[in-house]
Amino acid sequence: MTIAGGIVAVILAAGLVSAGPALAATTGTALKNDEIKSEPFRDAKVVGSVATGDKVEILDQRGGWFQVNTARGKGWIRMLSVRRGEARKRSGEATDVFGLATGRAGTGNVVATTGIRGLGEEDLKAARYSEAEIKKLESHAMTRAEARKFAAEGPLASRKVEYLAAPAAAR
Repeated sequence: MTIAGGIVAVILAAGLVSAGPALAATTGTALKNDEIKSEPFRDAKVVGSVATGDKVEILDQRGGWFQVNTARGKGWIRMLSVRRGEARKRSGEATDVFGLATGRAGTGNVVATTGIRGLGEEDLKAARYSEAEIKKLESHAMTRAEARKFAAEGPLASRKVEYLAAPAAAR
């Protein structure tokens, strides 16, 4: 399997999980200065901003983004820029750096992984197959020849990635 094939497999697997129910409105605090976007996309139009310590009302969640309402605007902000509830007092730079380096933070030593953060047990239990989302994902697929041409245009190297073992039920 090529890297491009592996990425498509991961994207297809992600398409099987629906976003889950909307959040009940809750409060949060901006952890850093960031832009508020019109949509939950990095390249969406900027409609406002938050500053470190600003209070936000979290209205919804989509992927790695929170929809927020703030004194400075309403829109979407990256989840990693907001802490639900009150911001904790900093315990010291060394602790913060260690937390960033290890991916572990908080009293529970929870590991946060971008791209997965925000999907809780309830979201996974409520996930449903969506044929429309699968078709949307498949519309972005490319042939092996198209992938090779794309890789050749940029200095990308091909690497072999082994397939995962089939689940026991599928064997």
